[in-house]
Order: sequence, then structure tokens, then C-alpha cells
Amino acid sequence: MPTSPLRRVVRLVALLNLGYFGIEFAVALTIGSVSLFADSVDFLEDASVNLLIALALGWSVRNRARLGMALAGILMVPGLATLWMAWTKLHVPVAPAPLALSLTGLGALVVNAACALMLARIRHHGGSLTRAAFLSARNDVLANLAIIAAGVVTAVVSRTAWPDLVVGLGIAVMNADAAREVWQAARAEHAAGYDSGAPPA
Repeated sequence: MPTSPLRRVVRLVALLNLGYFGIEFAVALTIGSVSLFADSVDFLEDASVNLLIALALGWSVRNRARLGMALAGILMVPGLATLWMAWTKLHVPVAPAPLALSLTGLGALVVNAACALMLARIRHHGGSLTRAAFLSARNDVLANLAIIAAGVVTAVVSRTAWPDLVVGLGIAVMNADAAREVWQAARAEHAAGYDSGAPPA
């Protein structure tokens, strides 16, 4: 696939992620939601990753692989932010507003599903970089479904902070697994660049 269509897709995905980051972050702070906070940081991370991908698509295989390894580290940021927020929440275990939690999660689901569909078409192009973007968007769809469920459980079953906390920590685990997959793919890509006899970058 030519570089230009790839760049158009990742730029659009970056803009969508950046736009919804602002919405979800504001709601997370307003209602004190760990899961929305984690997901909003993830939106910001996704925007950054896709902007980096747009810049790096014209690079050599080896340099893209190096950036892929760096992106594996970036994918850990939302998980670390979630752990910090969860620790804070444990000291003040107030349940977030369930309706706002579910509706915001639904909006995030729509955005991430659209991004995942766009990235699914290009995930085999651009090496570990586009793989990183696709895996992140795919995981975000699952996280958003869990956020919606947490809102329903909070409203119907238990007015506690635990459903929100559990989902937030689950998002951290998914991001850690995505980081591992991207690291492995980037390492393999980097090794293949040397095996092919490509000139040093």
C-alpha cells in the first residue's frame, strides 16, 4: 500500500483520538472515574502513537522497528496512570455517576470502533507501527464495553467504586499485553532488517 493512504488513515485516527480525549478526561475528573481516566489517557497515547506513525512511514524497516520498540514503552503509560488513579481512589472510594460513566463509555466505543475498522485495513502495512495502532484500538473497544458494563453494574447492583476500579485495572493489564506484542513484533522486524543485509541506518 502506498505511504500516502496510510498517512491519511493514521492522521484521521490521531485527530479522532485527540478530540475524544478532551471529552473523556473532563468527564473522568468530574465524576471521579478510574476507568474513564485510564481510557482518556489511552486516547491521548493513541493520538501520539498515530502521529508518530504518520511521521515514520517513510523510514527504513530498521528505523521503523526501533520506533516500534519505543512505542511499546509508550503503550505502558496508560497502565501506570491507571495504577496511580486507582491508588488515589482507594482512599476515597466514592462510586462515579453510573449514567455519565456508561454514556461516556458508549461514545468512546463508537470512536474506537471506527478507528479499529480503519486500522484493520492497514495493519499488515507499515510493520510494527501500524500493528501497534491496531492493537491499541482493538483493546480500546473491549475496554469501552467493560466501562459501559461497569456503569450498569454500579447503577443496578452496587453503588460502590469497585466495578469502576476493576475495569480501570483491567485496562492497565490489556495495555501491558499490547505493549508486549508490539515489542516482540518490533524486535523480530529489527532482526529481519539485519538478516536481509540492509545497510546500517
